[in-house]
Amino acid sequence: MTANPQQDIQIECTERLAQNASALQVEMNWFEKVLEARVLIYLENECAYRCIYDLPAPDLTETPSDYTDLVLEHKMMVEERLVLMLAIIPHLKPQLLNLFLCMDQSINKPFIEFGGWQGKRHHGFLPTGESAMFLLSGGDTHKRLQMLSLLERDHFFTRDGILDIQQANYNESYLTSPLVLTNEYFHRITTGQHLKPDYSMHFPASLISTNLHWDDLVLPAKVMADIEHIQTWLAHQKLIMKGMGLDRSIKPGYRALFYGPPGTGKTLTASLLGRSTNMDVYRIDLSAVVSKYIGETEKNLENIFKQAEKKQWILFFDEADALFGKRTSANSSNDRHANQEISYLLQRVESYPGVVILATNLKGNIDEAFSRRFQSVTYFPVPDKHLRLLLWEKALSSNNNNNCLHDDIDLMHIAGQYELAGGAIINVVRFSAINAIKMKRDKIQQDDLIQGITKELRKEGRML
Repeated sequence: MTANPQQDIQIECTERLAQNASALQVEMNWFEKVLEARVLIYLENECAYRCIYDLPAPDLTETPSDYTDLVLEHKMMVEERLVLMLAIIPHLKPQLLNLFLCMDQSINKPFIEFGGWQGKRHHGFLPTGESAMFLLSGGDTHKRLQMLSLLERDHFFTRDGILDIQQANYNESYLTSPLVLTNEYFHRITTGQHLKPDYSMHFPASLISTNLHWDDLVLPAKVMADIEHIQTWLAHQKLIMKGMGLDRSIKPGYRALFYGPPGTGKTLTASLLGRSTNMDVYRIDLSAVVSKYIGETEKNLENIFKQAEKKQWILFFDEADALFGKRTSANSSNDRHANQEISYLLQRVESYPGVVILATNLKGNIDEAFSRRFQSVTYFPVPDKHLRLLLWEKALSSNNNNNCLHDDIDLMHIAGQYELAGGAIINVVRFSAINAIKMKRDKIQQDDLIQGITKELRKEGRML
């Protein structure tokens, strides 16, 4: 340890990178020999080994690293380590897979049994499920069937989000699915960073959080009682299910509907539930989930649900009526497709063993058949003048006790006169602070607030 904490962190990171590089190099050296042996044996060329299992896997207990921890955590078999390395190598040493690029001279084409898929920018070999099965089984059909379980959804590769093995489209061979190492685990085994999943077209969800506390949330007592009910479930689900012996009659999971005008605290409440229970909250971007391609919506959502189940996320569907709305009469193929998506979502949300929160501005837009399945339905109203005063006071309070308000401001009058939700009040405060600085003042004046309120009311189609 040094006297400089930042330097200590840098030294620790450097040592970790060296350990990870060493362990991965040892594993890649072994993989290279296994792959060469597999190809030579399959092509009936001279080989020093009778089968790939004559090449023992390295003893990783002698090589501490994040990769080692992952292997030991899941007690990986030899076959699982080979499949994992097959997905890792395109990122670290893609030339090791050049053997897969050799041509089948009998047809003057690449060997079909080697699998592989064409990347947009990567010019080397990218593995598929077929590549994995060839590596493990060669031409042995019985071994191939045994190894298929490694690519199934319930295997930890997929279940824990280590590999992204998407099902093949267009009724092609089952094993044409790309074998892709997820971004999360790429960083984990290389830099040691435990990243959270990023928003992408295949993962249309984003992590939401807050620096606020429950004391900052201003809601009517009845709403807070509903929220405390969800908190209690999050904290004591196991006790309720197992300790009280209710696991036979009560399903795991909790489904809540938050409804009410924009800016009334629905998203903040979801974020605070996550913060108070040390659970990640992921907001689902429903506009990105809906796809014009049949099956794509289900695939995108399944990717979120399977990770959420393992990592115990709270799922927050904002503007949920976009997908959980009332079903239409199936007069066209598009209507039938939309109804299929809704049915899938109803089933998937209902079977999710964690907490799902659906938020909407209008409760009436939610399908009635699904509304009955909520454990709680909570209305977030526009705050009355007493709650609005509290919101104004909290929004304008300072951490360093500096008073940023001019003496001419009458918050009680403003709270009573202008009906605004909490989100709109925050927007007004931001506008007022910017306006004050622009006018070279260090205090917010009444006129700043009135201008900000006017802008917010216009957004909602209202006049001052």
